[in-house]
Amino acid sequence: MRFELFIASRYLRAKRRQAFIGIITGISIAGVAAGVASLVVALAINNGFRQDLQQRLLGSTSHISLQRIADDGIKDWPPLMDWLSKQPHVVGAAPAIFEQVLISRGPRARGAVLKGMIPKYERQVGDLLNSVTEGSAAELNFDASAKGSTPASPSARADEASAPTQSPDSLAGVQQRIAVMPPIVLGKDMADNLGAKIGDPVQVVSPQGELTPFGTVPKYTRFRVVGIFNSGFFDYDSTWAFTRLSDAQRLFGLGNLISVLEFKIDDLDKADAVAAEIENAAGPGFMATNALRQNSALFKALKTERLVTFITIGLIVFVAALNILISLIMMVMEKTKDIAVLMSMGTRRRQVRNVFIGQGVLIGVIGTVIGIVAGYAIAYAGGRYHVISLSPEVYSINYVPFAPRVADGIWIAVFTLLVSFVATLYPSWSASRILPAEALRYE
Repeated sequence: MRFELFIASRYLRAKRRQAFIGIITGISIAGVAAGVASLVVALAINNGFRQDLQQRLLGSTSHISLQRIADDGIKDWPPLMDWLSKQPHVVGAAPAIFEQVLISRGPRARGAVLKGMIPKYERQVGDLLNSVTEGSAAELNFDASAKGSTPASPSARADEASAPTQSPDSLAGVQQRIAVMPPIVLGKDMADNLGAKIGDPVQVVSPQGELTPFGTVPKYTRFRVVGIFNSGFFDYDSTWAFTRLSDAQRLFGLGNLISVLEFKIDDLDKADAVAAEIENAAGPGFMATNALRQNSALFKALKTERLVTFITIGLIVFVAALNILISLIMMVMEKTKDIAVLMSMGTRRRQVRNVFIGQGVLIGVIGTVIGIVAGYAIAYAGGRYHVISLSPEVYSINYVPFAPRVADGIWIAVFTLLVSFVATLYPSWSASRILPAEALRYE
């Protein structure tokens, strides 16, 4: 093979009478390099967005959730949580209540998911409390007292309605009443839609209601907004709210029940296996789900987008392969006499074929190396120096994330070299079919 590669490299370096063949060869190398670099950069951006989305999505919520199949609540949850938190790969556990509520302020109202939790445990399984940008979630650390946090009963509301009209309260009295309200943390989009600011009271209505002689009457509690979080995910920021576990239990009349136990694990790739172990350890009547399955549609969409990106940008490599094909065909036409001389001196057809295969592969190798180096340099510079800015109001991040992977570079190189090899098959076969006598007849 040394003989074939030697001639192939000489053909690439030699000065030709027809300069445009050399120009086409240079264009072929540049096309391969451009296609490879474009693929590296495009996949680095795609991977950067995927990692950013996955980290924020899975960092905001728990990895595994355990609940009752009958949805009748979990009793005696503290010893169960302690036991399950000792399972392999579990690094955090937290109790929680999730219920649909209606949150209103004045004439504005929004449907929401109210999560009752204990902050010291919640921070072990999710980062939403750490994304509070206005106010503070510190008041959620203190347990609520019975006074001022019990849902208003129908009799209490009737007594309030029948009480004689009082003169307007002083500012101090209003502030005192607001201060004893249980705290709540709202998502940024929800707070904007409600027009709620830090310190404003909001009314949280439980749709379950309370049965009275007059029918089912909704239960409600007035909460005080102490914090506003901004996770960057519209679903969370527009529909989620946090309060203390005890306040949520009183609002929904659950006593000491919780609806779910949440867990964080150290390896997401083992989420299915760990979820099955937690479910078995909890005993019959429980089921465990993991965040990867719950968001499987989103991650499948990201994989599809990655595939579409590879195919679309990969067309540049196919164009470069056509340039290689044209360059080799013209090379065969120019070197017909040389090929005839070589064959008359004993060169075999297979060796002639390998000469032009080697020439095409050399073009692919040179272009691939240049493209890999350029692509990773661009991706590294883009990720380090944040050269492409974004509007955080739209994309929730300030710059385009780049996350190049070594595996992507390997697959791109293999794909490019394979395409370059295929482009050499016809020209090399054509060169090996030249008849020396016919080629040298008029020389």
